[in-house]
Amino acid sequence: MTVRMLVDGRPGDTVSAQDRGLSYGDGLFETVSVIGGRAPLWSRHMERLAEGGRRLAIPLPDAGMLAREMGAVAAGMAAAVARITVTRGVGPRGYAPPVASIPTRIVAAFPMPAPELRLASEGVRLRVCDLRLAEQPALAGLKHLNRLEQVLARAEWADPSIHDGLLLDVAGRVTCTTMANVFAVIDGALVTPSLARCGVAGVARAEVLATIPAVQVRDLALEELLRADELFLTSSVRGILPVQAVGDKVFATGPVARAMQGHWRGLGFPLELA
Repeated sequence: MTVRMLVDGRPGDTVSAQDRGLSYGDGLFETVSVIGGRAPLWSRHMERLAEGGRRLAIPLPDAGMLAREMGAVAAGMAAAVARITVTRGVGPRGYAPPVASIPTRIVAAFPMPAPELRLASEGVRLRVCDLRLAEQPALAGLKHLNRLEQVLARAEWADPSIHDGLLLDVAGRVTCTTMANVFAVIDGALVTPSLARCGVAGVARAEVLATIPAVQVRDLALEELLRADELFLTSSVRGILPVQAVGDKVFATGPVARAMQGHWRGLGFPLELA
């Protein structure tokens, strides 16, 4: 796999062993789809990164500089996945953050995974994960560097026919999947789980919320989700994916998912990536 990487603006792939991102997961990241040198959801990525920087009190690099570095590492790739990582930087031992942080920034580009057209057309299969997400409102919605819950959840299955795992919180409420956000059409209304307690607020989710203002953002029990008329996932890399089944419960691809796939293409994502 071809990987191009800049660390603090210089070619390389190493950081200090004392970096707080490595020691404590003290940082944020964004995973950006870059199509023909353009990132259709760039402004939403920068909004979420800015919110994370504000809430974690990490000084962030200039968005223009990040855009230039992303363009440099993705140059020549027809379609790339860029990862922007910002840590609090090097600090002394201990949890207390340094008084004056000098953040570390890592900008990398990877070739876009080969699209699976069948999944976009027919839908994906999910399982309900055994792991339950812990509630932490101070971190809820952020794409911070500590992804151990997702790592443990993803380790629960090896069946290649299962595309993703549905994650519930400790009270049994639907939150998201290991890689995406969830939308359900229930009694004619489009619903997505509240992420006030845990989970990642994806930029593709934000795009759907802006496109369909009537979406209900609320608590959603698994039992209610399973009686939905249609389900779909949203991801900045994978786009809009209908859900074919959750365990043994089968769903038909519905008109809302198809409409959002059309909107996705209109943003500049090619058909084969939607």
